[in-house]
Amino acid sequence: MTSEADAHCLETFPNWLRSLGHDAEAMVDALNAEATPEPARRALAAGLNYVFKSVDLIPDGIDDIGYLDDAFVLRIASAQAGAGGVDLAANAALQTLAGDVEVVKTFLGTEYHRLEVYVQGLKRSAARGRSVDDIIAGDSVRAEFTADVKGFARSYAAPSFGREEKNLIKLRAFFDAKLPR
Repeated sequence: MTSEADAHCLETFPNWLRSLGHDAEAMVDALNAEATPEPARRALAAGLNYVFKSVDLIPDGIDDIGYLDDAFVLRIASAQAGAGGVDLAANAALQTLAGDVEVVKTFLGTEYHRLEVYVQGLKRSAARGRSVDDIIAGDSVRAEFTADVKGFARSYAAPSFGREEKNLIKLRAFFDAKLPR
């Protein structure tokens, strides 16, 4: 029998998959906004750069759940950007993403902390040869990165998500197996 929390996830996660491109665009716009403080820029760049990692927590090609790790990471990175000084109240898209972290926390339970630490660590990683430092410090690198994010958003096609409990079980299993302990 599906719990009330899992039933909520089964209704919510397809919406997150459908909005992933729009969410990425909203985050890159915030990254490029003059008013965004550097700690928030770092969080946003790290979360967005994750979308381009060739080896991520859940391979993108896995039916139903392949892009949900990206959706989770963008939400946690948005919350971290809020903690880094971006005005979430002035950016409805980021505020919504950061608010969605509560669903991720409920879904992952005690394992949530592992994902949060992982996302924090993305600030030290690179994808497509671009580190967060490169994105933040270099105007030309940031312009190229912005173009890549917007290209991803335009070409992204949301996968279907079967509203079956087995998909939640698979999703939790991937996070349990892949997140560093």
